Amino acid sequence: MASTRPPRQRLKDIRPQQLLDAALSLFVEKGFAATRSEEVASAAGVSKGTLYLYYPSKEELFKAVVRQNISKLISQGGEAVAAFEGSTAELLVMLLDIWWDRVDDSDAGGLHKVVLAEVRNFPELAQFYADEVILPAHRLFEGVVQRGIDRGEFRPVELVPVAHALMAPMIFLMLHKHSFGACPVHGPDVDPKATLRAHADLMLHGLMRDRSGTHR
Repeated sequence: MASTRPPRQRLKDIRPQQLLDAALSLFVEKGFAATRSEEVASAAGVSKGTLYLYYPSKEELFKAVVRQNISKLISQGGEAVAAFEGSTAELLVMLLDIWWDRVDDSDAGGLHKVVLAEVRNFPELAQFYADEVILPAHRLFEGVVQRGIDRGEFRPVELVPVAHALMAPMIFLMLHKHSFGACPVHGPDVDPKATLRAHADLMLHGLMRDRSGTHR
């Protein structure tokens, strides 16, 4: 169905997405410091002035990229967790699988490498990333583990270190994809899906109660 909005309005709606897509690609390829605003504007097919109409600084542009590509997905993940009716083991496997497909295996996963590489030079952006991505992701995984404990499926454990342990392989896979995985370097093969399946199997055997209900 054809849009009823005027062409000028449709173009206005398209421009922010074009800018965010271009910025994501350049940030992941070159890093935050090395990416120039005029490069983003050129890649998006707009003028530098148009870029500043939407995002008055490169920092604001980076924040918008993170919100669009990661923060929104974490929020959607929270909604999916709340609506899930199966076992917590199934939920955890699903969450790891979706996280890889939607974040790690996309350009968005490269943002984590960008932040790690430049965090000491841009502490404000580091805190923003922690508030928008790291802490919400931790709360998401902590909530899943707590669900398993509450339902009697998991044994009581400390939530924060377990969340760290659950997320660590995903961070490794993100970094590998956008470093060694992006270069013609011969090394051990890394199969992300197989790695996450093995990780889920090891974690679940450590978290779950045995059939008698006693702790392992």
